[in-house]
Amino acid sequence: MKEVYIESILLIERLHRRFLDVIKTELERLKVEDTNNVQTLILYNINNEQLTIGELTNRGYYLGSNVSYNVKKLVENAYLLQEPSPHDKRSTRISLSPKGKDLCAKIDALFQRHLEILQKGQPSIDALKSATSTLHQLERMWTDYMNNAYKMK
Repeated sequence: MKEVYIESILLIERLHRRFLDVIKTELERLKVEDTNNVQTLILYNINNEQLTIGELTNRGYYLGSNVSYNVKKLVENAYLLQEPSPHDKRSTRISLSPKGKDLCAKIDALFQRHLEILQKGQPSIDALKSATSTLHQLERMWTDYMNNAYKMK
């Protein structure tokens, strides 16, 4: 049981790194040189929303990355627009610029190509749904553990 648990954890990490490699490969194919794979995922997760950096960070999709630094680079390279929050002068809101929307559309096309592969059954949609359900259960288990660990102190 322990071996399966550890293998699952290591596979999650490997899959994340492999997915970042997929995004990097697509950026290279598109000849996009002014952003990286992590920054591209940040853009994709912002989508059509207007968020603060804190809200973006709370989504928790950016393993090992400094969200503030990456947002700064995305603003500098004209992928993001940044404006003061109307409710809190200490914070700013970010949204996609036209350049950011264009890159997201290209990444969405990549995901569409992946969906076409999945529709051929490699892996099957049912297998992917089952894996996703299991990963959500694991996430809940870890969240519950962390919440209870603080209570035990």
